[in-house]
Amino acid sequence: MEFFKKAKSVRLRSHHDKYLIADSDQQSVFQDRSGTHRAAKWTVEFVEGFDTVIRLKSFYGKYLTAMDEQYLLGVTGRRVRQTTPKKLTSILEWEPIKEGQKGVKLKTRYGNYLRANGGLPPWRNSITHDIPHRHQNWILWEVDCIETLPDSPKKVPRSEDGDDDFNEFRLSSSSSLVRSASESFVSSNRGRVIYYYVADDRGKVDYAVEGQSFQFKGHCLEQLTEKLEELTGLESIIVCLRNPFTGKFTPLRLALPPNNATLQVVVVPPTSRAAREFMPESALR
Repeated sequence: MEFFKKAKSVRLRSHHDKYLIADSDQQSVFQDRSGTHRAAKWTVEFVEGFDTVIRLKSFYGKYLTAMDEQYLLGVTGRRVRQTTPKKLTSILEWEPIKEGQKGVKLKTRYGNYLRANGGLPPWRNSITHDIPHRHQNWILWEVDCIETLPDSPKKVPRSEDGDDDFNEFRLSSSSSLVRSASESFVSSNRGRVIYYYVADDRGKVDYAVEGQSFQFKGHCLEQLTEKLEELTGLESIIVCLRNPFTGKFTPLRLALPPNNATLQVVVVPPTSRAAREFMPESALR
């Protein structure tokens, strides 16, 4: 808490030397190198009766909130949003934990940590919360104090009905999911964004090269497969998801994720060594 005790407002700088930014859509958050952006400023709010947690309010007057919805299919991170819930419950609270001389981790009530992501789009510059098994430094933040507080900062109480914290957390997440589904229905004509990579004959993918992307307006795996075959010039491909931790490919078998969610896939040609892993034993004899 020592980084926040006398802070009225702060900027949070990630391990990637980028700042936590409140998107102008007043819902999303991301990271950017421009620390002078007005949306990089977060107002610190102290909770009455609790000395180890804070709330962070964006330039738009909304709270930094750890949601329960998955950020991207195939990865562990959960979404972080700006919200204005009816009750100031613990779902809005972050516990600062000092790490080293300048670093701090921001922990949710449920044990996850605020995480600034690197890598390839759409993962790059995103903000999620989880418990990382790799990239431990991605949950480290440096705190830049922009404005200081008087000696006795005002504290804002938590909503009295504390027993509803978990329900409020679930309702906030559910509302967001319902909203996302509604938005996806309205924007169904625009489809979803598909990022794809093509595995080589050894079953390897060069992730140093940014993947190709396109807007997909179809609704099923068969249509996606046909579109990818058209774009790559390959036939009899296997459309796979990649496990971010093991690097292994898993074929998409049944259906695409709902709500027009962005999808990152790997195209496995039938000649690739990786394709043999998905074939039945009878086909290999």
